[in-house]
Amino acid sequence: MSTDGEEGEEKGIPQPSQERWKMHSLEWLGLSEQKVKETSKNAALSAQLDSIVKIAEETLKKTGKPCSASKQQLTAALDYLLKNAVHDVEVSAFEKACGVGVVVTPDQIEDTVSEVIEKYRKQLVAERYSFNVGKLLGDVRSVLPWADGAYAKKEVDLRILEILGPKTIDELAPKKKVMKRENDGAATIEELMRTRAHFHKVGENYTTDGYVTTPKTKELLRKHLEATGGKVITRFPPEPNGVLHIGHAKAININFGYAKAHGGLCNLRFDDTNPEKEEEKFFTAIEDIWAVQLIRTGHAYVCHQKVEDMRGFDVQLSPWRSRPIEESLQLFQDMKNGKFDEGEATLRLKLTLEEGKVDPVAYRIKYVPHHRTGNKWCIYPTYDYTHCLCDSIENITHSLCTKEFQSRRSSYYALCNMLDIYCPVQWEYGRLNMNYTVVSKRKILKLIESGIVKDWDDPRLYTLTALRRRGIPAEAINAFVAKLGLTMTQMVIDPHALDATGLKLTIQNFDEMNLPSSVTVPDFPSEPQCTSNHQVTFDRIVTMAVLEGLKLTIQNFDEINLPSSVTVPDFPSEPQCTSNHQVAFDRIVYIESSDYRQVCCAIYFKVFSVPEPINILA
Repeated sequence: MSTDGEEGEEKGIPQPSQERWKMHSLEWLGLSEQKVKETSKNAALSAQLDSIVKIAEETLKKTGKPCSASKQQLTAALDYLLKNAVHDVEVSAFEKACGVGVVVTPDQIEDTVSEVIEKYRKQLVAERYSFNVGKLLGDVRSVLPWADGAYAKKEVDLRILEILGPKTIDELAPKKKVMKRENDGAATIEELMRTRAHFHKVGENYTTDGYVTTPKTKELLRKHLEATGGKVITRFPPEPNGVLHIGHAKAININFGYAKAHGGLCNLRFDDTNPEKEEEKFFTAIEDIWAVQLIRTGHAYVCHQKVEDMRGFDVQLSPWRSRPIEESLQLFQDMKNGKFDEGEATLRLKLTLEEGKVDPVAYRIKYVPHHRTGNKWCIYPTYDYTHCLCDSIENITHSLCTKEFQSRRSSYYALCNMLDIYCPVQWEYGRLNMNYTVVSKRKILKLIESGIVKDWDDPRLYTLTALRRRGIPAEAINAFVAKLGLTMTQMVIDPHALDATGLKLTIQNFDEMNLPSSVTVPDFPSEPQCTSNHQVTFDRIVTMAVLEGLKLTIQNFDEINLPSSVTVPDFPSEPQCTSNHQVAFDRIVYIESSDYRQVCCAIYFKVFSVPEPINILA
């Protein structure tokens, strides 16, 4: 019969000595008394910190070197370890890189600051407090990289005050902030990807923030480099049942553009549309084998929770999360064999996403005939499951996605590492949206069924086929995307920006397009029975358009004796404009419908109205 103390030891109940040691560990990290109390309540976190402190203390005892309190040294140490995550770390090189054992005294900082101040004294006196102090601090850091930054800044400010004295009233007055508009775009997508996209080098995935390494990472990256030859490989996976729209144009440009800018390849991936059934069977088999492997290693389980029970963030863990592995293996086989109804069972992964959701679904049951395999399969993998696996199979170097996939990055890395397969790096960028447009497949389909638009290529839509029908060349769309730049911020752009880019590109390429000097257009383009037409001149500069035309006939045109064309400035509202172009003038002209009124009104100045005469000056 055991004593209470022995029973506590057997059940793993922490003893007072263990609690005191954990408190010591938290205090050793420099946490405040309040923080120590708060952190100690989190058993998992405090246990992890306790193990880190034990390792640190043991290491310090062996090296006999003091623990650096410099933020610069700690940052340098982490950077060095990150860049050499898959290589053997040489202690001497590591110590040199992060200044282990280097102690910078206050006297050294003061002497260095004096030398730097003396170097810029003339410029400092001339510019006074408008002088860029960052230049001084930069020079100090270059001489003493491990110096205390706060102390160096304090010493610089003190020396400047000694030389210049207090600030004047004008210098104390708040300066007006000048808003600078940064141009993050570029002329071409290749230029944008070369100059703005600062991604990792091929094979150096581990240098990316948040990338998770394992003992096998080094070997997997070596094989990856052999397979790719060190070339950049990206991919663009459009949905088979979706329609490409202006938002996809950004994804296409970024993926294909980055590969082209670095001499690489971009895979156009059509999921589930490969005409070779045997090849699809091969990939499907790989995914199923990996699912079984995840169950065997305890990383996946079959769950019977309903969708509504799994939805949201503050949800209870599945009661089937700890079910025996053999049981999950048999149930997964039953799922494949159609022994469950839809929603009755799913295969879930044991991991937590960044957004807080736990155990995402990897496989679900759907009794929907496949477009090629018919009713053969009744379980289908989710995007969260196949996304990283397909990228790994294709040896993708840079998996470029829109920002909504940022919350799935943890599952992306975790799943590859669970299976011990090559893990690509996922990079995110902001989506492109446009005002006054509909790009949702469901909403466009409803517009078509309602007769509001004719089809997917209706020029009023912003699908790529609709834009082509509207007359916007592919080069204009590419230039438009390049001009927007590369950012994590979600963009909402006015449609006029795309039209302006298309017009500008057409004007720039006018000589190469070999267009006629004039074109014949019907008087009423929307009326098929219209037989009358008129000539419209076509030149490099095209700045006039009538969106809702109203035909206007000049009855005494022959008596006025007007020229066949008139010269007008390119920008009539700008007095300094010196450029101009020719506009054809004939008996029939078109005006905007909104410029005509049946009844004259004082608020409509310079518009056409019935009782008012129209004078034309020759």
